[in-house]
Amino acid sequence: MRVVIIGAGPTGLGAAYRLQELGHDDWSIYEATDHVGGLAASVESNGFVYDTGGHVLFSHYKYFDDLIDKLLGRDYTEISRESWIRMRERWVPYPFQNNLRYLDTDAAVECVLGLAAERARPEDTRNFSEWVLSVFGEGISRHFMQPYNWKVWAHPLDQMDKQWIAERVSVVDLERTLRNILSDAEDSGWGPNAAFKFPLHGGTGGFYEPFLPFVKSHLAFNKRVETIDNVRKIVRFRDGEEDSYDVLLNTMPLTELIPRLAAAPDDVLAAAKKLSWSSGLFVGLGVAKPCPSDKCWIYFPEDNAPFYRITYLSRYSPYMAPDANHFSIITETSASAWKPEDRETIVQRTIDGLIATGILEESDRQLIVDETLIEVPYAYPTPTIERDSALASLQPFLMGQDIYSRGRFGAWLYEIGNMDHSVMQGVEFVNAMLAGEPEKTWIPPKAASPTGGR
Repeated sequence: MRVVIIGAGPTGLGAAYRLQELGHDDWSIYEATDHVGGLAASVESNGFVYDTGGHVLFSHYKYFDDLIDKLLGRDYTEISRESWIRMRERWVPYPFQNNLRYLDTDAAVECVLGLAAERARPEDTRNFSEWVLSVFGEGISRHFMQPYNWKVWAHPLDQMDKQWIAERVSVVDLERTLRNILSDAEDSGWGPNAAFKFPLHGGTGGFYEPFLPFVKSHLAFNKRVETIDNVRKIVRFRDGEEDSYDVLLNTMPLTELIPRLAAAPDDVLAAAKKLSWSSGLFVGLGVAKPCPSDKCWIYFPEDNAPFYRITYLSRYSPYMAPDANHFSIITETSASAWKPEDRETIVQRTIDGLIATGILEESDRQLIVDETLIEVPYAYPTPTIERDSALASLQPFLMGQDIYSRGRFGAWLYEIGNMDHSVMQGVEFVNAMLAGEPEKTWIPPKAASPTGGR
């Protein structure tokens, strides 16, 4: 079986590693850029290492855990999560809904009353906006959930489905909330990433560079796909070269893959146009003073800053900054047709926002020694109401053509878009092709119901 892999991000590398691990030698992996890692790659500038957004290593899989141990050895740090929300000039531990006691009295009362009020049942809601109001009530929705999710997704929440939630959003318990308020308890241990690992060297990309010794004999860089002849099973690249395959693992965005197919029916072409996503403007800043915070990352729901999250990258490893007298931040701003962002002004607006929210002091402007803008055309695959029905047309067609589209944007499923999910989609693809084992992480899509549920 001749296997061709498009993309050397987490999913492509997971598949490539598994192929060599099983001793299967008839395969190639092609990467459009000059480096591995995809959306989890890192860049270096003036002694600072910046990740493409905020990434940490945590896992739902023993295979992935063992892979971390093998590839990193002892070259990693272990971090206990310190995640916070900055709003109303206050610090609120994450998750917001469990820590209302940190709010001012008026906001806390509004949030509790919203929880106590009668609301629609979550199962009766039609979209993410209605689901948020149903689960959290008017107060939490208005103060945090609605504005924050707008900043993250850059899409109207009533255009988003509710089925992707799972462990991505902490729900709320009124009794637990009241107990936390009355007992002055901090409640911040929710979620699978309460503790995580981070590569000692090279940022998050430092986890993917160690794949190279295992895959480099089959890997080609700077190979951009021009067309895919899905009838003759030939991939053609912009440099004029081509390769044939028996099965193709695609990790490029579905919206980029489908137009490149030589033969696709109209309904498949139409389905690809129904998929929505946001892009990202990630600003890395290096500052010439010791890190002023022990926090890991911070969420920002208010409109006094363009970004929705910042990460103190230099907290994760001493090698993320030149020395202990410098620290670094990466900020994340989403953009879309509904929420356009000016790339020409985003760095300055980011610095202004960091000062407005109290993260930097006005005097810190003079201490900024590095500014790095990372532009990401595809940042979040948006779980819109139309997504599942579109995928229900796209994926069966592709698999019928021996094309398996997996990964964050290859599968277009945000709920299985973490790094461990992405790597395992590649691993499980190989297991399915060579051993007939069913895929577990990726599951066949089902068409959405008229109300947006499945």
